Amino acid sequence: MKNSSITEGVLPTTFILVGIPGLETEHIWISIPFCLMYTIIFLGNGIILHVIRTDAALHQPMYLFLAMLALAEVGVSACTLPTVLGIFLFDISEISFEACLLQMFFIHSFSILESAVLLAMSVDRFVAIYSPLRYTAILTRPRIMGAGVSIALKSTALMAPLPVLLERLPFCGHNVLSHSYCLHPNLIHLPCGDVSVNNIYGLFIVISTFGLDSLLIVVSYGLILHTVLGIATGEGRKKALNTCGSHVCAVLAYYVPMIGLSMVHRFGRHVSPLLHTMMANAYLFFPPVVNPIVYSVKTKEIRRGIVRMLSEKGPRV
Repeated sequence: MKNSSITEGVLPTTFILVGIPGLETEHIWISIPFCLMYTIIFLGNGIILHVIRTDAALHQPMYLFLAMLALAEVGVSACTLPTVLGIFLFDISEISFEACLLQMFFIHSFSILESAVLLAMSVDRFVAIYSPLRYTAILTRPRIMGAGVSIALKSTALMAPLPVLLERLPFCGHNVLSHSYCLHPNLIHLPCGDVSVNNIYGLFIVISTFGLDSLLIVVSYGLILHTVLGIATGEGRKKALNTCGSHVCAVLAYYVPMIGLSMVHRFGRHVSPLLHTMMANAYLFFPPVVNPIVYSVKTKEIRRGIVRMLSEKGPRV
């Protein structure tokens, strides 16, 4: 498929993005749910960011971390939007080699950022429950901003070598990708040279970010449960656990699809390509769609801020 400009052992000038295998004739209909998801993502996360920015009462550690999470989710979605809507709305399936590597870099960087922010939010919940009187003294705004900058720098620094490692590999005429966007697990199957270095470094990134983050989140919640069990009253325990409900939903919405996609990529070589595509879409679209809804419904401060914003913009008599 369109490999005429690609010679053996030479980098491809373009990649072909398949979209959803077997449903190429239904692209215009498939574009409808994608457009709806993008609308929810940008509108929902945008509203949360606006409410946190404009409401001084929400300039607290928990909501500042939530703003970072919303920014990461908007970033991931903005990276996929050009190729996803390009395929399903305009039937544009080609992407240049450089643009593909750039998209891969930003998608994975924002994903690593999202994972790290979820870990920071679990630490925030532990501090709030373990030492509520010193909560704002421990998690000061400079410390939170410093943590955000450190997380962003770590995400970009870890991902920077991957495009360079891919550029040195021969592709031997292979340039068809099975998703609507460029992901490293998909790209790494195309080269015909030795990809052991890429695989080792990719595994290092997964272990040092998603693996370590998920382990520390579990440890944080173990400490939270231990602290909650030490609270004398049942009402106090319930109130403490309720503050973690939205974050638990966010963690599950992020890690369950990610684990499923990893399993499919590692062990599902013979399963339907459609399953690969659906798992990749779930991994990238499910968290940014679900999280604004969950936080808007379960967090009364965010809900009040949204109601106040809408009432201020409503018609005045």
